[in-house]
Amino acid sequence: MKFVPHGAAREVTGSCHEIHIETPQGVRRVLLDCGLFQGRRAEAAEKNAVFTFDPKKDIDAVILTHAHMDHVGRIPVLFKRGYVGPVFCTYATKDLAEVMLQDGGYIQEKDEEYFRKHMSKSRMPSEGPLYTQQDAAECIALFRGENMNEWFNVCDGVRAQFVEAGHIVGAVMVVLEVTENGKKHRIGFSGDLGRNMLPIIRDPAPMPPVETLICESTYGNRSHEDIDTARHHLRDVITRTAKRGGKVFIPAFSLERAQEILYDLHLLWDKKEIPAVPVVVDSPLTSKVTQVFMKHPECYDKDIYERFLAKAKNPFQFSLVRFTKTVEESKALNVTPGPMIILAGSGMCEAGRIRHHLKNGIEDARNSMVAVGYMAINTLGRRLVDPKVTQVKIFDRMLRKKAEVTSIAAYSGHADMTDLDQFVLKTDALKTLILVHGEIDQMEPFENRLHQSRPELVIHKPEREEVVEL
Repeated sequence: MKFVPHGAAREVTGSCHEIHIETPQGVRRVLLDCGLFQGRRAEAAEKNAVFTFDPKKDIDAVILTHAHMDHVGRIPVLFKRGYVGPVFCTYATKDLAEVMLQDGGYIQEKDEEYFRKHMSKSRMPSEGPLYTQQDAAECIALFRGENMNEWFNVCDGVRAQFVEAGHIVGAVMVVLEVTENGKKHRIGFSGDLGRNMLPIIRDPAPMPPVETLICESTYGNRSHEDIDTARHHLRDVITRTAKRGGKVFIPAFSLERAQEILYDLHLLWDKKEIPAVPVVVDSPLTSKVTQVFMKHPECYDKDIYERFLAKAKNPFQFSLVRFTKTVEESKALNVTPGPMIILAGSGMCEAGRIRHHLKNGIEDARNSMVAVGYMAINTLGRRLVDPKVTQVKIFDRMLRKKAEVTSIAAYSGHADMTDLDQFVLKTDALKTLILVHGEIDQMEPFENRLHQSRPELVIHKPEREEVVEL
């Protein structure tokens, strides 16, 4: 057996990992996730366009952990290059992926149109958009929904089971049981490991006994604040900005983070802890994703069910909230005076309507931008939250950061260093640990702590395309 990371290796985006198995029927190759790279545009575009394997001939199956684009976003490219095998996931992930990939195709088409029109001299040579809306629609036929905690056959010599990850709706960890040379070996993949006590979704389950664990390390050396603290920080920045008559810009991932913010705003409004300012969700994708959320109450925790669903109340809709429906409505927000809260994508400010709002509002000291999620290195979001950066380029303009910028790390849907330590140390039968989905400054302290507790544990931190023999 071999493990090969094709993405999210010593970086956070582009999750795509291969398990290579030799069976009596021949070599079988299974992908765990197939996500988009994000960051520097030229570098990310080059990575996203190239596979180091032949999707048509080499890959037997794909298993998805969840529907975030850095985990699912290259499935249409895989399909476009000839892959016709199964894509296994939960039913909620299947529904969410359909929405997310359609939106991704739309963004790819629009970006291609923009660059051809405005930046034709400086852009890289291209065969067109990475994938289209049609590619996204057609690849959904490959998706196969599976139930949580039930074994299913993946391909010759491999079966799998989904375990609750506690990250977003429908997100799972994966347990693989691989039979090679007559011996069974169990491999665990954390996907994106969530946190206890997050709103909306259930807490992560423990990983069943596995000999090899592929584990994310996004926050391998950071601690999160309590989620209630996050709600209080959100309340405070809204109150401050409203007093200035400004707008609160919240770049949020349309999947999960936007719903968490709406949920917290609902709680704050019910308790009258925030002023009566309009909450505008300027994201067609968030609107669609929220509708999918309402279709899958089986993913919710007990608290949201008792507080809202049992009373036939929508946790994501209340009197202050409105969803924009047209581009004209979105543009009108730029000339509409505050106070106002504008929730828009994308979460790292690399695409979507949030860039237009920031372009029009980041130089106004009355306004605020609130980062409520992880900002990968080399993204606009990372530059905005970096206090050392005083100017940012949005589209074709350099703008001074005059608006208040606040980062609320407690909203993270990822496990922090304490969660990760406990997760690994409580996994029985573990002999080999492979760290992925993290930058090296988070991986190394994580590795050092684990070696203090488990010096016999073999730990790998592979680079992209590095082969790890299992």
